Amino acid sequence: MRPPVSRHRPSGEGPSGPRPRVYSPDLTPPWKKPRTVPEVPAEPGLVVEEPGTGFCGAVIRCEAGTVTLEDRFGKHRVFPLAPGAFLLEGRAVTLVKPSSGPVRPTRTASGSVAVPGARARVARAGRIYVEGRHDAELVEKVWGDDLRVEGVVVEYLEGVDDLPSIVEAFAPGPDARLGVLVDHLVPGSKEWRIAESVTSAHALVVGHPYIDVWESVKPSSLGIESWPRVPRGQDWKTGVCRALGWPENTGAAWQRILSHVRSYKDLQPELLGRVEQLIDFVTAQPE
Repeated sequence: MRPPVSRHRPSGEGPSGPRPRVYSPDLTPPWKKPRTVPEVPAEPGLVVEEPGTGFCGAVIRCEAGTVTLEDRFGKHRVFPLAPGAFLLEGRAVTLVKPSSGPVRPTRTASGSVAVPGARARVARAGRIYVEGRHDAELVEKVWGDDLRVEGVVVEYLEGVDDLPSIVEAFAPGPDARLGVLVDHLVPGSKEWRIAESVTSAHALVVGHPYIDVWESVKPSSLGIESWPRVPRGQDWKTGVCRALGWPENTGAAWQRILSHVRSYKDLQPELLGRVEQLIDFVTAQPE
């Protein structure tokens, strides 16, 4: 007997015979196809990693087919702009030179919206005083753009002991408010009592809990686990330098610390809030 004839056509056959199969000219398996690597402008401040060396840093310049990165320790490395040569948030990217020249930041170091081309305002009568030069340099680096737009001048004291006489001479009023930032302002301390004695409707004294403004910089921004504990009776800044293995030159140590502060993100919130509070107080419109 003849085997029964199937009335179902094999897949791919038509009424008049097999249908031609259509193949893609690209026979590369999907898993072998290279992934698309996005191009990203090498704008200043962009943080990327070069996986070959493990070097991670922020873009500081891009020129002549190369990009220069700076890591958190201030070390610079130059790399070629090769396709897919960098990692951005863990994903491969190709860095390219920005097409329209230097890119202006959309925000200032303090996190405020930048105002391109804004001119410094004529200085207000009001002032902000900080305890020392290091405090003033830190405030200038992070809030400098904001202060110039607002017309606020920052000056520094040579110690909180002189604050009562300075406030008296300044004679703060509705059109000339005075804000003061004090180190190590904790209840019951000498600084606390002095601050209480000069505070008024037109003079505001605030402070942070740190022994020195150095401590207001996040340890992680400096590449250290924490700020060292310095025994009582020892100069705090010198003790910090010794504990960290730095040369006992506090001026050079401060410049090293300051160089790692790029924005408000490198500072502790206890300082950030107090400086913002003083700027708001000094710039408030008289009622």
